[in-house]
Amino acid sequence: MAEMKYSVKDSIFTYLFKQPEYTRQLYLCLHPEDQDVTEADFKIVTLENVLSTGIYNDLGIQVRDKLLLLMEAQSTFSINIALRVLLYLADTYKRYVEEHKLDLYGSKPVVIPRPELYVVYTGSKNQVPETVRLSDLYQGQGDAELCVKVLRGGREGDILSQYVRFCQIADEARRQYGSGPEAIRWILRQCREENILVPFLAARQKEVRDIMGLLFDDATIREIHDYNIALEAKQEGMQAGRQQGLETGIGAMVSALQGLSIEQDVVVRTLAAKFDLLPQVAEEKVKQYWVQ
Repeated sequence: MAEMKYSVKDSIFTYLFKQPEYTRQLYLCLHPEDQDVTEADFKIVTLENVLSTGIYNDLGIQVRDKLLLLMEAQSTFSINIALRVLLYLADTYKRYVEEHKLDLYGSKPVVIPRPELYVVYTGSKNQVPETVRLSDLYQGQGDAELCVKVLRGGREGDILSQYVRFCQIADEARRQYGSGPEAIRWILRQCREENILVPFLAARQKEVRDIMGLLFDDATIREIHDYNIALEAKQEGMQAGRQQGLETGIGAMVSALQGLSIEQDVVVRTLAAKFDLLPQVAEEKVKQYWVQ
């Protein structure tokens, strides 16, 4: 079994709450008054690779076209979550507008799901705010505001409090056993003893082990990353070498033909045919290497 990766808690969060039955349980932690809601009322709208930097959110849930829940899981608290959630929200609304073909330039107001924004904090820091606002990140008055609620658990025994306890168990396993295979076994055993996510772990134990194995092995991830960086650099070097050789050949031919007193227009046609260049490119190269 592979070693445990530090992002295991976030990975389990994402996997757990993409399952319809646990999506409903999570929603009822936040809206216990809505007991009539069914699994069919939910649509997962989690974003992946929203930005070129690879930023994506952990969970997005749309409820009956009326409510939009965006949620992140954090073991290390960051005030910057407000800006990240703003980007998630903007991209999620953009997709909603495209999917429902909403006319943003029409005179009638469009109807969009009401947003609720959360971060589930599972770290040990005691002093964290109950809400994080976008205005915390800029100085002075501004016209844009956004509020993210900070959750540290739910009611005793509910799915949210079980997930937070799972994270505490994972932290304890790391302290006792490091990031080796024994840590994974200890987490699963401790969860069974405390009745934490037991149906989820029992029904999907192989998948959970795969998540905690494939995603945990930092050494393997670094090795793959370093290999791809080296391969990319090698390919870029080969491409640069080919381009340099091509330029050298073009310059030498222009100089040679000029030395034979051949007219520029003839050199352009010769260059285009020899190096498979477009006429305008060949003309630019002749001007570049022609000695005045």
